[in-house]
Amino acid sequence: MKLAVISCIHGNYEALNAVLSDIDDHQADQIYCLGDLVGYGPHPNAVVEMIRSLDIPTCQGCWDEDIVEGLNACECSYPSQLAEQRGRQAHEWTNQVIHPEVRDYLATLPLTLRQDNLCFVHGSPNSQHEYLLQDMDGFVALERVLATEADVLFCGHTHIPYVRQLNHGKLSVSIQQPGQSAQSQQFEAPLKSIINAGSVGEPRHGRPNATYVIYDTETAATTLREVPYDYQKTCADIIEKGLPPVFAWRLAQGLEFAERAEDPEHVCQR
Repeated sequence: MKLAVISCIHGNYEALNAVLSDIDDHQADQIYCLGDLVGYGPHPNAVVEMIRSLDIPTCQGCWDEDIVEGLNACECSYPSQLAEQRGRQAHEWTNQVIHPEVRDYLATLPLTLRQDNLCFVHGSPNSQHEYLLQDMDGFVALERVLATEADVLFCGHTHIPYVRQLNHGKLSVSIQQPGQSAQSQQFEAPLKSIINAGSVGEPRHGRPNATYVIYDTETAATTLREVPYDYQKTCADIIEKGLPPVFAWRLAQGLEFAERAEDPEHVCQR
């Protein structure tokens, strides 16, 4: 079976349409979505309505949770107060324009989806807000996959696509009983994988092209797809809707942008 895995659409209807067309061209049998349907982008309702109309199994992303639960649901941190203000502005705008039935739908989304030996999450199995970065510690990465009891973990949230093979993972457990010397046990985990689908609607890999993943369940072949689309239209819509213009700039560049605070410990107060 050929699966297409998409993530982090962020209200970018133009990008979603282009990716769905590319998926159709590659004749995928099933589509999974890893959440963040809304936030930052100018067309949250249209994106959700498209996902719903196609009956695409979807995880709840951190922005989806925010719109359902309110700002107190946020566990993120921002590198500066200016970046935090923009995040708050994007949330408030999205919260005002979202349709009631769309909000209700976002509330029903599960945190995890499964298919055989595959697990699908937004951030990590622990939280929609945890980043599984490509260069994270190997033991931590392996632990996140093992926690799902799956062989392949699909995630998004970072907006940067990658495939990481976790080979020959060796774990050691030391048990100390009162009055006894410590006993160690070791075991080797089988091959596991983390596959990050990147972002359809707000890529951060250095190009404006939308990204997603095609995965063959029989061969485990993984293809990271990049899809050009009319991102200039989305940029114009961002500005026309009154969202922060820097959102349009970073979409056009395919980069994350935030000022760095003098105090690197600044924590989001949302």
